[in-house]
Amino acid sequence: MKLRDLQAIYETPFFDLIGRSREVYLAHWKMNEVQLCTLLSIKTGGCSEDCGYCAQSARYNTGVERETLMSPDAIEAVAVRARENGSTRFCMGAAWKGVRNGDPRFESVLESVRRVAKLGMEVCVTLGQLGEKEAVQLKDAGVTAYNHNIDTSPEHYPSIVSTHTFQDRLDTIGHVQKSGMSVCCGGIIGMGETELDRLKMLEVLTNFDPAPESVPINCLMPMPGTPLDEQPPVDIFQLVRLIATTRIALPRAKVRLSAGRTRLTREGQALCFFAGANSIFYGDKLLTAANPGVNDDRALLDELNLKPQPVHTGEHPAGSECGTAMACLS
Repeated sequence: MKLRDLQAIYETPFFDLIGRSREVYLAHWKMNEVQLCTLLSIKTGGCSEDCGYCAQSARYNTGVERETLMSPDAIEAVAVRARENGSTRFCMGAAWKGVRNGDPRFESVLESVRRVAKLGMEVCVTLGQLGEKEAVQLKDAGVTAYNHNIDTSPEHYPSIVSTHTFQDRLDTIGHVQKSGMSVCCGGIIGMGETELDRLKMLEVLTNFDPAPESVPINCLMPMPGTPLDEQPPVDIFQLVRLIATTRIALPRAKVRLSAGRTRLTREGQALCFFAGANSIFYGDKLLTAANPGVNDDRALLDELNLKPQPVHTGEHPAGSECGTAMACLS
C-alpha cells in the first residue's frame, strides 16, 4: 500500500475510521476472540546493541543485570504454566545481536523450541539477526513465527539505533520468509517520531510479501538510564488511529496491543480492541517491563465479553477466515 493511501485512511474522521476498521475486523475475525501470548526473556541483559529504548543494552546503566541463557527445562516449565493460564502463543526473547549455527546457545534454544512446540502452543522467538541456515533450523524445530520489529520508519531509524541498519532488519525478515516461518513484525511508537513516521513504518509492513502474520504495536515504556527515558506517553487517539489504520491495511494480520498497556486506561484498551486489536501479551511482565497482571486482564476481557482465541499452529487460524497476512520490546 502506498503512503498517500495510508494517510487518507489515517486522517479519516475518528468515528468513521474506527467504524470502518471494525467492519474490516468483523469480516475476517471472530468478534469476541483475543489471542493471549506469553513473552519470556530467556537471556536477559548484556546486549551489545545500542537500541535507544532497550534496558537490556550493555551500553546503558539501567540496573538490568546480565543473566545467562535459561535451560530448556526452566523454559519448558514456564511454558507449561503459561498454557495453564490460557496463553496459546509462547514467545521467547534473547538479548543478543543474533544467533549462529553451531553455537551451543543456539542449540539450546532449538531444544527449547522443540519442547514448547510439543505442548501444542504456537512458538514465537526473537533472537536478533538470522542467516538463512539458522532460519531453516528454527523452522524445522517448530517455530511458528519469528518476531523482528522494524521499530519505526526508515528515516527515523538511525536516530534510535546505530549498531545495525534498517536494511539489516529487512535482511533477517527476508531469511525468515524464505524459510517458511511466519513473520511477526511491527514497531514502537512514542520514540520522538512523527505520525508520518508511523505511517511510513506501516507502509513498509504492508509491502512485505507475504504480509506479516502478526503486527505488534508497542507504546514506548521509557526505561531509566536509556536515551529515551523521558519520552511522554503516546496520545490514546493517535494509538487508536494507528491500530485502526493497521487493521484496514492488513486485514488478515493479528494486530497485537503490546508493550505500554500499563500506561493505558481500561477504556483506552477497549477502544483499541474495538478498532481492531486482537492479540495481547498476557502476564505481569514482558522482557524487562511491567505488564497488566493476569487477573486484571481476565477481568477486562470478561467485562468486554472477549474470549481467548484457540491455538493454531498452521497458516490459518481455527474458526476464522484469516490466512497468513504478514526484537519484541523490552
